[in-house]
Amino acid sequence: MEETNRQKKIGGVLQRDLADILQKNLKDAGRTGVIISVSKVKVTTDLSIAKAYISIFPQKHAQEVIEEINLGKSKIKHEMAQRTRNQLRKMPEINYYLDDSLEYIENIEKSIKGEEDPIADPNLLERRKKS
Repeated sequence: MEETNRQKKIGGVLQRDLADILQKNLKDAGRTGVIISVSKVKVTTDLSIAKAYISIFPQKHAQEVIEEINLGKSKIKHEMAQRTRNQLRKMPEINYYLDDSLEYIENIEKSIKGEEDPIADPNLLERRKKS
């Protein structure tokens, strides 16, 4: 089912504000050399749950950062509610997922540039994780 305009608008608002909050929290925690971005936010039709897909670079710090985000979930939700109080009546519950699309693209490029041929042998590339 396709997202409605309202879902897309709310997803965009949440994406922009969530990116600001996460970057600020990362900076306040003293983590340097890590880039975090929110690639997509999908909201359910009843606007009660949002899925936030987060890209983290370098990839080796990704799991640690996602765990930190999940530990501070209530603080992030409160700050998001403060920012969006004039736009949303109720703040949706936000679930965080790691967006591995950049890593997947990088693996494809490495395979194409190298001696291996992923077209001839599709088992060379890892299968994408679906969430």
